[in-house]
Amino acid sequence: MSEISPGTTVDEPVEPALPHHKAKSLRHHVTEWGIIIIVALVVSLGLRTYAFQTFYIPSVSMQPTLQVGDRIIVDKLSARFGTIHRGDILVFKSPPTENCGGPPVADLVKRVIGLPGDHLYSVGNTIYVNGTKLNEAWPHIEPLGTPIATANNPIVVAPNHYFMMGDNHPDSCDSRFWGTIPRSDIIGKAFVRIWPLNRLGSL
Repeated sequence: MSEISPGTTVDEPVEPALPHHKAKSLRHHVTEWGIIIIVALVVSLGLRTYAFQTFYIPSVSMQPTLQVGDRIIVDKLSARFGTIHRGDILVFKSPPTENCGGPPVADLVKRVIGLPGDHLYSVGNTIYVNGTKLNEAWPHIEPLGTPIATANNPIVVAPNHYFMMGDNHPDSCDSRFWGTIPRSDIIGKAFVRIWPLNRLGSL
């Protein structure tokens, strides 16, 4: 058996502190990332609920502006607090009286044609608003198809209501069939197309 002479220093094995430090660091990073993910989810949910939301276009009623399969983003804040203009594209809750065939849908997308107080009628393919021919400066498909009303008996848009039409006039189930929509049913204004990428752009 070997002996150790007096005065000789022997280094006893010591557990290194590094693994413990690494464990604390790992827990710290996991906690940080957990908080970041939770905050991101809350912010995302808040934005989706109150600010922006994406929608998928399932029908041809807004052609040529929107095609089947397009994805759009709507601005909820501008519809809730801003001004709605003629020509705006809105996403809104499907009216309870909507009955145009096909499976029921929760939301619709159409263009604003009539504002509160407007008198609307059509003659042939021409739409008249308050006795003046509507200048449809946006892409649309004619013929008009189902007329809006007659000059002798125009539709009068009620306060806080809007008359909506699809850009594909002959193939759109819109306010000509189920009447105007209340502002409270509006979800938001469509302002950009994000898919497909080759059609990315503002609306």
